[in-house]
Amino acid sequence: MNRRKFLSHSAAAMSLACLGRPSVWAAGADARIEVFLDETIGHISPDIYGHFTEHIGGVVYDGIWVGEDSKIPHQRGIRSALVEHMRQIKAPVIRWPGGCFADSYDWRDGIGPAAKRPRRTNFWEVDGDLARLKEKGAQVFEPNSFGTDEFMRFCKLCGAEAYLAANLRSLPALVFDQWVEYCNSPVGSTTLAEMRAANGSAAPYGVRFWGVGNESWGCGGNFDPKDYASEFRRFTTWIPRYGVDLQLIGSGPSDNDTDWTHAFFDQIFSGPHAYHNDQFAGWSIHHYSFGFMRDKATGKVEQSDALQFDRDGWYNLLNDCASLETIMNDHWATMEPYDPQHHVKLVVDEYGPWHREGTELDPTHLFGQQITVRDALGTALTLDVFNRNAEKILLATNAQLINNINALFLAHEDRFVATPNFYVFAMYAAHQGADAVRADFAAPNIQYTANGKQANLWSVNGSASRKGNTLTITVVNTELDRPMETQVALRGASAKEAKAETLASSDMHAHNTFADPQTVMTKNLSCSITQGGVALTLPPASVNRLAIELT
Repeated sequence: MNRRKFLSHSAAAMSLACLGRPSVWAAGADARIEVFLDETIGHISPDIYGHFTEHIGGVVYDGIWVGEDSKIPHQRGIRSALVEHMRQIKAPVIRWPGGCFADSYDWRDGIGPAAKRPRRTNFWEVDGDLARLKEKGAQVFEPNSFGTDEFMRFCKLCGAEAYLAANLRSLPALVFDQWVEYCNSPVGSTTLAEMRAANGSAAPYGVRFWGVGNESWGCGGNFDPKDYASEFRRFTTWIPRYGVDLQLIGSGPSDNDTDWTHAFFDQIFSGPHAYHNDQFAGWSIHHYSFGFMRDKATGKVEQSDALQFDRDGWYNLLNDCASLETIMNDHWATMEPYDPQHHVKLVVDEYGPWHREGTELDPTHLFGQQITVRDALGTALTLDVFNRNAEKILLATNAQLINNINALFLAHEDRFVATPNFYVFAMYAAHQGADAVRADFAAPNIQYTANGKQANLWSVNGSASRKGNTLTITVVNTELDRPMETQVALRGASAKEAKAETLASSDMHAHNTFADPQTVMTKNLSCSITQGGVALTLPPASVNRLAIELT
């Protein structure tokens, strides 16, 4: 049994006497965290804390874009409240225009005078849920009011880089090349550069991140891995760089389909025609999490509602979120024989809890859902997974930013509210650009029921990072009813000063609304410096951040 597994088995297993170190643990602690300040995992790229926006439901229209003639406070059509909040969390990168929408999108439709842009049928028109819409507006018939230049302006206002998803399913590779040219070619160099200038930006955008298709195993073309590998070669060969360090991202699998990853990498890296492209930097995987609960009337196990769920639905969802770590490690191991130096990193550009419909703010908000403290914990423990695996991941984008799955914000017309997820990203922003260090977490497991069988989930877990003399530890306590007295031991330095904050609620269904926007938000948490570390009590159902100044 390795040391990590030994320590995580139970809190009682954390006996430093057997490790040959003096004990710093106080008697009676429920959870113990040991941080090894000299054991660096890897640099935490700020791009791990990215966001995803798609032309679906109310994400763009009624979310980001309110129009240049709107009475809602805006910056040339972009909702001001959203921009202000994005800057608060130091949003590093934003993915657009999809998602499945991307592989039905022609970027040329979204440039030039707005009045002359063509109107198209939105990809999501095929979804049966749209039949319930009272008005066939922008959510069904895409007006292209929000295109490349508007998106780049949104990124600039937020202080974020752009991550563009190219259409591989329904456009030729030349159109992809031309999109790169439109975005990145020097001032006055080409006709497309002149078009960009006429549309408001003489300076090139310098877009680095490009997704080569999206979910190519499904809505992006229903390819098999061999055929997608052929298309990937064609789309990524000899793309104009214009001095930009392009980071090309392949369309990887859903969840833990390592067969897709294996087959693609075998086609790309093996044999006499092995493909060598230093721009191939990322391999995308998608993982949505679902909570399940047993219907009391019928006895059937069903996907839980965003607001109506029980104890088992709480733990089922969080365990599904936590399973992303296994998925990442499995794909990392699958890629290694083909790419031993790991030039290609993982990209998790769609993740988050996904609930059944019924809690959206407006009928036009397809896949819109309320965001509770349960979703906040699921998001936080996912970000901890990224931090613990910082050496493996290039970037990640939460799905989605506003009025959709696992959103940070909800908006409708002139109303706007930050969800509990916004506060999670604000708490975790301190990890951006820091070095992840090894931390062992020990606490009792929780038992619950999943699909009629007993299941287990850890009660306390998290991640740690160091930036200079500042140590940041983020910790999730999944226990619904039990506060966890926690001891933190520091190996390699001592604590000079410590501060803590928490995001928690006694109601597992708690969420923010337009009427009550501050139901779930961060609060200060008491902590104290001890001999060798820090002590604090983690509230039930909480996300916590501990900031320690080291000697």
